Amino acid sequence: MGVLRHHVAGQEFGSTERTGTISNPATGAVVGEVAYASTAEADAVIAAAKAAMPAWKETGLIKRADVFFRMRKLLVERQDELAAIVTREHGKVFADAKGEISRGLENIEFAAGLVHLLKGEFSEQVSRGVDVHSVKQPVGVVACITPFNFPVMVPLWMTASAIACGNTVVLKPSEKDPGASDFLVKLFEEAGLPEGVLNVLHGDKVAVDALLDSADVSAVSFVGSTPVARSIYARGTAAGKRVQALGGAKNHMVVMPDADIDGAADAAVSAAYGSAGERCMAISVLVAVGDATADALVAKVSERMAKLVIGDGTDPASDMGPLITREHRDRVASYVTGAAADGATVVVDGTAKHFDGDGFFIGVSLVDHVRPGMKVYDDEIFGPVLSVVRVETYDEAVALINANSFANGTAIFTRDGGTARRFEVDAEVGMVGINVPIPVPVGAYSFGGWRNSLFGDSHIYGPESVHFYTRSKVVTSRWPEPSESQVDLGFPSNH
Repeated sequence: MGVLRHHVAGQEFGSTERTGTISNPATGAVVGEVAYASTAEADAVIAAAKAAMPAWKETGLIKRADVFFRMRKLLVERQDELAAIVTREHGKVFADAKGEISRGLENIEFAAGLVHLLKGEFSEQVSRGVDVHSVKQPVGVVACITPFNFPVMVPLWMTASAIACGNTVVLKPSEKDPGASDFLVKLFEEAGLPEGVLNVLHGDKVAVDALLDSADVSAVSFVGSTPVARSIYARGTAAGKRVQALGGAKNHMVVMPDADIDGAADAAVSAAYGSAGERCMAISVLVAVGDATADALVAKVSERMAKLVIGDGTDPASDMGPLITREHRDRVASYVTGAAADGATVVVDGTAKHFDGDGFFIGVSLVDHVRPGMKVYDDEIFGPVLSVVRVETYDEAVALINANSFANGTAIFTRDGGTARRFEVDAEVGMVGINVPIPVPVGAYSFGGWRNSLFGDSHIYGPESVHFYTRSKVVTSRWPEPSESQVDLGFPSNH
């Protein structure tokens, strides 16, 4: 059991004076260690990325695109190996880990179209003999700080576009499950990415602070909790950096009386308990319009919950794995145990389920009669807890969603096209699903929420990522005959 060190310019780098343990959440056993960078080591990694910048910026677009075509092939061929790393370090079931890789592949495919994505504009003869064109140029060294819950998908959301746009990258993955990032950087280099273009820096707050404070880092991409996202945005922008910081969520799924209740129940269970609820697009609030709708949903969701198999992610029979750490499991449990004291009804108590061994498992929970002001409603729990809020009308459901401090994703289940169309307009949320419980956009669109779910003005991946990772430059040119030259102190005219 070795120590996972930083990957810099194609080499393993750094001391092992400070390390953290990597545990298998399904067993509680330590499966490895990871080095924690000092400020000096972080600066050295940033310097390596800066040194690689000039050559990568000058690399032809076709040659850059070739890297992504080869990377896609390698990622498909070795996805089982990568998924096994995710299951071992994160705990999610193997099929879910492979699903995460497939969503990451979308961004590799999007980035492969960089020849088209980086096209500028050209206007001929805007004035006599004057042409204007624009170009998109890389911003420089980019820091990508990623969360534990998607150790493959989120790094690919960031790094693919950043690299395609001609930047070099320092990737700082979660210290809880860093193995996937190490695998990805080596795969990129096998695909032909020059050493130093993508580097991996491991560690804790020391590493993050070094990235935020370095004058050589031009842009920062972050995904994590809202308090940390807010802090990173403030510190990064204060240092003059371009920052996109995606925060937390409390996603509501509205079920109208005319909805297919069985289909809505299936969707709610899948969206609430998939990946043990550790995803920012999980449905954590089921908004039932009318008591009859709520009663039917609670009954049908409960039936489906009883059939879920919770166990080691390597077992094909498992539907859901453990949570990431023992501490997080206990935090999630506290919301369920405290819900009744706040006046809610705990219909299914997942904290009462017993599991053998030392894994970080918890059962799935369903809490009814939840209202704003209860901790189970107000906080982002990030675990397998589904709350049911009962409202009388569509307007009450929309008001509930729009009043929430988070605005990442939402969904509505209905058979009525007019209601669905109205919801698209009324919901003040970044991503909306119509009979789709987790509306994560495909790679050709961009991902991101509103309000306290996003700090910055650019969403992640897709077209907005090209805007974020490039700077626009406009060139005005004229090639006059020598005889036409003259002194003119007036304001330049387009006539």
